[in-house]
Amino acid sequence: MRAVLGSPFPTSFNVTEAGAEEFPALIGQSVSLAVLQYPAGTTNPLPTPILALRSFFSSSMGLVHFQYDADTGKLAVAISAFGSANAGFVSIPVTLFGMGIDDDILAKSFKIDVATVESLKAALTPPRN
Repeated sequence: MRAVLGSPFPTSFNVTEAGAEEFPALIGQSVSLAVLQYPAGTTNPLPTPILALRSFFSSSMGLVHFQYDADTGKLAVAISAFGSANAGFVSIPVTLFGMGIDDDILAKSFKIDVATVESLKAALTPPRN
């Protein structure tokens, strides 16, 4: 977390995790944290409502949600606390379009064309080495 405080604000959405892997003292403690940094107007590609300054939001484990900095002129920072030393997360868009589901099936499911599916896949999935 010290690196977050001393570094320039990122140019794209960024998550810095403090879980058991990064901080072994958390093993068995049922807690972990994450600092989420949102440059102006960006979204968390994870699947929380838009919050006002100093707001609090609680969600159930596994609940699909999103986070968004609606202010295009100001940076936003959120601190997330989890009830697990290894909370983990799943990015719905990246997982959905990166898990090898046939393009035709995705197109039919979302009522879009295959070209749009291919465009989404290209934008959401990291290149394979």
